[in-house]
Amino acid sequence: MEEIPLKYCLYARKSTEGDEKQALSIDSQIKEMLQIAEREHLNITEIRKESHSAKASGTRPVFNEILEDIDKGLFNAIITWAPDRLSRNAGDLGQLVDRIDQKKLLGIKTFGQTFTDSPSDKFLLMILCSQAKLENDNKSINVKRGLRTRCEMGLRPAVPPTGYISKDSKTAKCEVEPDPKRAPVIKQIFENIAYKGWSVRKTHSWLKYSIDFKTKNDKHLSIGNMFTLVRNTFYYGRFEYPRGSGNWYDGIHTPIITKELFDLVSDSIKKHTMKTYGKEFAFTKFIKCAYCDSGVVADEKFKKLKSGGVNRHVYYRCCRSKDTKCMNKAINEKDLIHEFCMLADTLDITKLNLNERVTNEIKKFKQLQSMFLGIKKTSNIDDIDIRNYIKFILEQGSMSDKRSLLNCFTNEIFLRNKKIIIF
Repeated sequence: MEEIPLKYCLYARKSTEGDEKQALSIDSQIKEMLQIAEREHLNITEIRKESHSAKASGTRPVFNEILEDIDKGLFNAIITWAPDRLSRNAGDLGQLVDRIDQKKLLGIKTFGQTFTDSPSDKFLLMILCSQAKLENDNKSINVKRGLRTRCEMGLRPAVPPTGYISKDSKTAKCEVEPDPKRAPVIKQIFENIAYKGWSVRKTHSWLKYSIDFKTKNDKHLSIGNMFTLVRNTFYYGRFEYPRGSGNWYDGIHTPIITKELFDLVSDSIKKHTMKTYGKEFAFTKFIKCAYCDSGVVADEKFKKLKSGGVNRHVYYRCCRSKDTKCMNKAINEKDLIHEFCMLADTLDITKLNLNERVTNEIKKFKQLQSMFLGIKKTSNIDDIDIRNYIKFILEQGSMSDKRSLLNCFTNEIFLRNKKIIIF
């Protein structure tokens, strides 16, 4: 039987994780493999390289392309620096061995070994790649044990939060101390919220525009950063690691605030949140500010009448999360609904993603129209029906109906000076 010529694909891989930082660089691997190919007269048809971890199966795009090209017959052998360059997980290893069994992959050449279709070669290949996986698994266990030990020592194994800096010592790993420049400001943030009744938004504005407070990376804190900061228990001496695990530890670092002050701030924020965001409104989370791209939120206001009654008004406005000085004007909910109804007359219906529920509701709406107007029933839904249905839901529908309708809009909705626009 005529021997099939080997067509090699040279595969070089480098990972940036763990001890693999010490592995040969991609260029060095290619240089060494080319020298071997020249010395042993190997036919290299293509060179493929990538920088990606081999710990997880099926996550390397270049390696996956090589498997597909082997199936197509573009090459039938691989040359690489070491077996662990090819696989550090059982999934990818299994795909290689399957192709060897199917006679699609006739050989794997490494710096010191050659693997063929023989049972002993395949067994050795699986042992070497499994050994690499074992090293990864053990490394993960050792790292987690080391992190847990540090936590039990009162050391948080993470980047210090704003207000703390790492101790300048090679022996003081994970040890932090209050930042002389920023720690007093952090304490003042908590005091202003707890004792002066400031909101997080007002505190953020004070930090940014009054004292120009910046992190050690020379950046202003965002609104989101502010909420994270005032909820961080690390400032009074406790921390959870990993976050969300329920594992709490007492830190050995110097607290910036007391537990009592932290609790006062938490209560203040909770009351403010319940007061401002305790209710659902029909059009929130669907509209953005056309000027600063912040979200649009709603405020509820009540006005007493001379007759003794009360009028309720809902206003939608930019939440100013991305620009605290945004001047976009607020709009009354009645005017907002009128804007949407006007939009329905010019809306491109083909850009609505009508789900099954909305489609069925439109059919019912059309049937009711036909019944009252004496028109022959039909199941067809045309533009007029959809536009009328949109207006009906906006003016008469429940909150859930309105939100279901807005979910059908595929384009983004923006508010600009009391006008609704769609991009």
